Amino acid sequence: MTFLLRLAADAVALFHLAFVLFVVSGGLLVWRWPCWMWLHLPAVTWGVLIEFAGWICPLTPLENALRRAVGQAGYPGGFVDHYLWPLLYPEGLTREIQWALGAIVLVLNGAVYGLLLFRWARIRRDRGSVIR
Repeated sequence: MTFLLRLAADAVALFHLAFVLFVVSGGLLVWRWPCWMWLHLPAVTWGVLIEFAGWICPLTPLENALRRAVGQAGYPGGFVDHYLWPLLYPEGLTREIQWALGAIVLVLNGAVYGLLLFRWARIRRDRGSVIR
């Protein structure tokens, strides 16, 4: 049972990482496969809201609870604080930096979606100009 709980905690952490990567770069999937937009836009909204509001994603307490259940220590703060931020900087994450991260996600995805809308409008316009 301990092995399964440890595996579950690791799976939650990997899923969390995949979600963060999807929030940041999922717009590129939408560029190729527009149907991903219906999953990506809510994910971006959630990711930006978590950063701007300073909330802890529910996956963090879940992972911590699973780790404590097998005798491992949980960690304070959020997923970004614990796993991602130490990769870049050894110090803690400040509210200003969280705002900056949220803004980066918004700007990056806003640019991708802006280009997509421009592309889709051009395609629609070009289809309308075909002589029938």
